[in-house]
Amino acid sequence: MYIERGGGLSCPGRIGRVRYSKTGRTLYYGGISLQSLNGRGYKTTHFDVETGEKYWVSGPRRDGNDTLYPGVVEIDDDVREEYWRDVRGLPENARLRSFRAPGKHHR
Repeated sequence: MYIERGGGLSCPGRIGRVRYSKTGRTLYYGGISLQSLNGRGYKTTHFDVETGEKYWVSGPRRDGNDTLYPGVVEIDDDVREEYWRDVRGLPENARLRSFRAPGKHHR
């Protein structure tokens, strides 16, 4: 999944593996629990259950244009090869731990 804290206004995004709760309403990533905002967020889809901090979470895009605004996307080591091979179709980039994305709202 693509995970971006704060809705992309100033924080880098990450590509990482998440776990879903049985109901699918909560995602678990890196020690945090993210609960769905059920479409009520502005440029955010989830919030941290413990802190209330907002996040944008979506599936990774084949074109790499995951961020809302131009920015760096970091890739967790445990998914890096799979991401470059299966999602992006660029296995030769498997050594890259990050890339610069133009963002959905670029001009």
